[in-house]
Amino acid sequence: MPHIRSLLMVTLLACLLLPACRNSASTGSTTARAMPATPPAPVAATASPTPTSQGGAPLAGARQLVLVVAEGFNDNQARLRRFMRSGDGPWRPVGDDVAVTLGKNGLAWGRGLHGTDLGGGGPVKVEGDGRSPAGVFTFSTAFAYRPENTWQPSKMPMHKVTDKTVCVETINSAWYNRIVDENAVPAVDWTSPDRMLRPDGIYRFGLMVDHNAPDTKPGAGSCIFFHLWRRPGAPTVGCTAMNEPAIQAVITWLDPAQKPVLVQLPRAELERLAPAWGAPELRAYRTKAD
Repeated sequence: MPHIRSLLMVTLLACLLLPACRNSASTGSTTARAMPATPPAPVAATASPTPTSQGGAPLAGARQLVLVVAEGFNDNQARLRRFMRSGDGPWRPVGDDVAVTLGKNGLAWGRGLHGTDLGGGGPVKVEGDGRSPAGVFTFSTAFAYRPENTWQPSKMPMHKVTDKTVCVETINSAWYNRIVDENAVPAVDWTSPDRMLRPDGIYRFGLMVDHNAPDTKPGAGSCIFFHLWRRPGAPTVGCTAMNEPAIQAVITWLDPAQKPVLVQLPRAELERLAPAWGAPELRAYRTKAD
């Protein structure tokens, strides 16, 4: 009967195709185990304000703030000051105002809590541009060669740097923009990583800035740190650098429970955006260098 013959033909084809489907699924699963498309974060993240695509309230929920202000987008010298607040009250300064250096080419808009709908101008950060990211960011982890040598125990997650610790800058790597220990990943798919146990010791103490994270975009910039400077006034290739007392003060002061944020901007952008972000008092910030 035509109907029965058709049914038998369909059943036969299904039996022939099923093994091929199983082989394809098995191959794909093995590939995923060898190098996951979205690797798990190798270091603990801090509790942080929810990112906003419109930049309307990037400071919401934060009780600690690290402010870095440069005179313009093309300046590589800046000043840093810490701030705290209670509830939604005004931000009040903490500690000393200190000198820091930025990327050799200054600042460019990064990817962070501030979103992209900012108006105004200024360059946008890309990999290898020699600029530090401008905007509002969280800190994911502290790191140190010898964590026991911090002034006091850090409340931040702390990654102990060894000769296996790298930060991956290869754009097409599955581990792009992550600190990893290379002996702890399923496979190495990067070239020329930023090896963090350096002879010059600039990563002896530091913090990773959540620029271009956690939703990492290839080519938008990677491995942005607070770290020690080589010498006073020496710019970086995209990080924010300072002397040891300054970096120690920041590391040991930050408390994930206070949802700390970094605000790093040229002065004109701070004055323009601070009121919209509910922190008009930050416009009055002036450094000793002024």
